[in-house]
Amino acid sequence: MKAVQVTGYDEPPVLMDVPDPEITGPLDVIVKIGGAGVCRTDLHILEGQWREKSGVVLPYTIGHENAGWVEAVGQAVTNVRVGDPVILHPLVTCGLCRACRAGDDVHCTNSAFPGIDTDGGYATYLRTTARSVVKLDPSLEPAAVAALADAGLTAYHAVAKAARVLRPVDRAVVIGAGGLGHIGIQVLRALSPVEMIVIDRRPEALVLAEELGADHTLLADSGAADRVREITGGHGAEAVLDFVGEGGALELGVACLRRNGNYYVIGYGGDLVVPTIDIISTEINFIGNLVGSYNDLAELMVLAAQGKVSLHTQRYPLASFQDALDDLAAGAVRGRAILIP
Repeated sequence: MKAVQVTGYDEPPVLMDVPDPEITGPLDVIVKIGGAGVCRTDLHILEGQWREKSGVVLPYTIGHENAGWVEAVGQAVTNVRVGDPVILHPLVTCGLCRACRAGDDVHCTNSAFPGIDTDGGYATYLRTTARSVVKLDPSLEPAAVAALADAGLTAYHAVAKAARVLRPVDRAVVIGAGGLGHIGIQVLRALSPVEMIVIDRRPEALVLAEELGADHTLLADSGAADRVREITGGHGAEAVLDFVGEGGALELGVACLRRNGNYYVIGYGGDLVVPTIDIISTEINFIGNLVGSYNDLAELMVLAAQGKVSLHTQRYPLASFQDALDDLAAGAVRGRAILIP
């Protein structure tokens, strides 16, 4: 089969012929890829940022946002059948550790992460397990929802945390209305009646944010935090959901946060530098977010089937993977780039 493989860091990946994956365990599921999302994390992988954390041996296939159709199953698989459309939870988990038993499988102590530390979905086929496949509603096309497997799941995971403590009288600031943020806006609108303020550098992204349900849209300039203060009566927002995490977003977000507010770190790449006296004197909280659980993904698929969450995508054939990566790096992708094998 064809697969896009990392052969060296700070080098372009290569489209190669590799063996098809095979069933080796009773719970294995092989999926014919219908769409693979192109994520900023893929750029960070190619830059070598994940080299030490992942410990992956090169060459290997990237791609951690995957959906498609079941091609083959192990003898113990009962939740899906050959031909079923599925989206894949990004982790392959054990089901036996304390985190898995608690339904917090994103923190499984015996997990693998296809596309990060083992072969992923920039390919014709991908091997995962029965624990990772979520059967899709017939109304959903794999390519249309593939990026929800990570970008959507991460957004849902963070927004669901925020929605559990937000009240109708509260305000939430969303920083970034791009590939990740535009999903977060939809999820927040679906889960909470909170007053939503969206901040982005690009006017076109703010137009999209307004279409998706933002109550206020602001350009990310030197006056953005002051305008948030005006909207919130001088107090700041109860929650900031930062889908950028670099390039001044953190400083802006902290300036928008009210006393005892919650800052949800979702995008990454920058450094969080806040004097500890500012944290204790205002009792602000910083909350990290790494993808989400299997149940989070199943719930997100319900919202997708209801039409409450949808992806804006640009599709590329697998052979044009470098164009997709270059467009993403240049900020030229509206929504999410999707590779189609």
